[in-house]
Amino acid sequence: MDSPSPTVTIRPATPDDADYVRRILVDSWESTKLARLGELIDAAECPALIAETDGEAVGLLTYHVDGRGLEVVSIDSQYTGTGVATGLLAAAAEAGRQEGAARLWLITTNDNTGALRFYQRRGLDLVALYRDAVAVSRTLKPQIPDRGAHGIPIRHELELELRLDRGQVIGRI
Repeated sequence: MDSPSPTVTIRPATPDDADYVRRILVDSWESTKLARLGELIDAAECPALIAETDGEAVGLLTYHVDGRGLEVVSIDSQYTGTGVATGLLAAAAEAGRQEGAARLWLITTNDNTGALRFYQRRGLDLVALYRDAVAVSRTLKPQIPDRGAHGIPIRHELELELRLDRGQVIGRI
């Protein structure tokens, strides 16, 4: 018999979390800087949410709020299928509502089929495809590989959103 999944709690990052934030970003993205939409952003400088189970950090979401809404800059979970990433997204949506953001949005790439499935099953809609945008992002961050998941060429940036101003919530379909 499987043991129950541990309870996931989400909290805002504090200055004491700076080393964890940097380590996770570098481990996942080879840098604290991420490129999208022709812009380089230092995720370590963004507000962040930390997921914990039994007091241990197991996930990280960084975000940025501006006139376009709350952008999820990065999301990382040490475990799949445990509710960590879903909990982080739900907490980010709530943070966006508190900031008065009309939407939660993010950019992923065409090769990231697992993320596309994950986001859509949680209620985010695909709203834009930026054809060949990764070529520009790659000039800002040369570490972006030519091929990604399943050997798919990484070429396009895709924008997904959840409309906070319409009462949409993170769910699991």
